[in-house]
Amino acid sequence: MTRKFQIERYSNGQSSLTTDQLSVEEPLLVVVNGKPFATLMRTPGEDVALTEGFLFSEGIIAQPSDLAGIETRQHETSQEIHVELAAHCHPSETAPRSIYLSSSCGVCGRSSIDELTSRLDPILPLAVDPEFLLSLQTSFAQGQQQFPVTGGVHAAALFDITGDLLSIEEDVGRHNALDKLVGKAFRRGQLPLKNKILLMSSRASFDIVQKTAMAGIPVLATMGAASSLAAELANASGIQLFCFLRNSSVVNLR
Repeated sequence: MTRKFQIERYSNGQSSLTTDQLSVEEPLLVVVNGKPFATLMRTPGEDVALTEGFLFSEGIIAQPSDLAGIETRQHETSQEIHVELAAHCHPSETAPRSIYLSSSCGVCGRSSIDELTSRLDPILPLAVDPEFLLSLQTSFAQGQQQFPVTGGVHAAALFDITGDLLSIEEDVGRHNALDKLVGKAFRRGQLPLKNKILLMSSRASFDIVQKTAMAGIPVLATMGAASSLAAELANASGIQLFCFLRNSSVVNLR
């Protein structure tokens, strides 16, 4: 989703008035069992998938049967999505409560990193040739619809071992793009995503690796750098982590 804004462009010492398309960023209030749970700053669209992916990565739900209902509601000044959990499913006492998640924050509000990582299952390794990863860049770029227009969104793309692009999502928040992708797989009953490869336009932050591990994806490649904690989590969970995927080079963090 984009929105037109008037801008003044400066170039070569000259200025001109024109219009430009900006990526939309708006809050989405997630209400769980009638109580405000989290506010997600996201690009509108695929809100159900975003919410399901977010709740899955937070350990609130594990399978579609954990949801009794999910409904989007549009108010005059806000957008909300209401989730009713199945009777057997209850939010963890350590899960976030009424937290604000910005478009650059993925695990804000967690009580501790130890609690977050304790529920990650080991992932079966997948051998990937770096040259194969480099070959995926064309499909990755072609699959992005909003970035060429605004330059203001991140992308998360899922590939199979033959190099076919299975799914791609864009959002102003890198973790939102991944939650949308995982949320769709969750709804289809495709988790864990074994023998799949995830490409991200962002850096490899801890939250991106955590969500990758929760989804059971064995290979993660990002356009940007990795943080030390992200690399440690990747090693601990069995994820092959590649960074600086650009043109003809890539870095494999071991």
